[in-house]
Amino acid sequence: MNKKLSDREKGGPPGNAPYGSSDRGNARMNRRGALKRMGSLMGAAALASSALLPLTACKGKRRRTRLILYFTGTGNCLHVARRLADADTELLSIPQMVREGRCIFEADEIGVVYPIYMHMPPHMVRRFIQRAKLKAGYTFAVLTYGARKLSAAEIWDDISRRAGNPFDYIATLVMADNWLPGFDMDEQAGMDKNIPENLGRIAGDIAARKLWHEPVSDLERRTHAEALQRFGLDPEVGFFPKSEQCFRIDAAACVQCGACVDLCPRGNYEMDGKGAAMTGDCELCLACIQNCPQKAIRFRTDTGIPYLARGEKNPAARYRNEHITLLDIQRANSQKL
Repeated sequence: MNKKLSDREKGGPPGNAPYGSSDRGNARMNRRGALKRMGSLMGAAALASSALLPLTACKGKRRRTRLILYFTGTGNCLHVARRLADADTELLSIPQMVREGRCIFEADEIGVVYPIYMHMPPHMVRRFIQRAKLKAGYTFAVLTYGARKLSAAEIWDDISRRAGNPFDYIATLVMADNWLPGFDMDEQAGMDKNIPENLGRIAGDIAARKLWHEPVSDLERRTHAEALQRFGLDPEVGFFPKSEQCFRIDAAACVQCGACVDLCPRGNYEMDGKGAAMTGDCELCLACIQNCPQKAIRFRTDTGIPYLARGEKNPAARYRNEHITLLDIQRANSQKL
């Protein structure tokens, strides 16, 4: 005979029958236990929640990452890049990126800092931006110069825009002019060009993510075109001679220290057992001649080349940014690393 299980045996009270005395006790205990358990769980959840709140508050918003790509010959642009950097900034040397074959860069903000040569970017910087892929919410460029900027901002805008890398902010910054054929480095080093104030203004613009391109006048455009014609420069190339065409090495002054080997962003120098020797395409960044500890590297005088026709303004004077060391520039430019 099959026995039908009662409601109690099934584990629950009968649908309409009242509990017995023991059942009411068990029920009360079960309810108290359930409520106690529920209270414990709710308390634990509240405690866990309250413990997380300070962590969330401490964490705050993620700080913006900034990446600055720079090209330097005498340290001016490296100094500017460092001044525009904060704790979340990565500084990258363009010559080192070229050496590594790296061309894709991503950050919240990406900047480029370079010196203008005849109002144009160095050849290496020009080719770099034409191949690079910059992925950022904000891009800025700071172009340093010593005497005349002319249409430099407009030239950079055209080059970078055609390369698919338009910039939100482009400004120029006057600093010491290190062009030895045209300027005395002792005089340049002693000039007050309001660099801290101007650099502070640019830093403020960038921090505010200002959208601005430094304006260029019609007179500046005409003057730039005349300079290109006078010096016979291709506007799509800029300065790009052979190093042996521009420089000579004073064998009597060279002590074979090898500093020049690491100073050249194109790796044009080597030690051949007799001293330093150079050959190859030249950026005319002047890193070698300005930073040679013995001043053993000299400009050639060539009347057939307009910008080499006069030699050096003051052969006894050399320039490097006071905030930058020789080792800094070697690390930035060396192609032997």
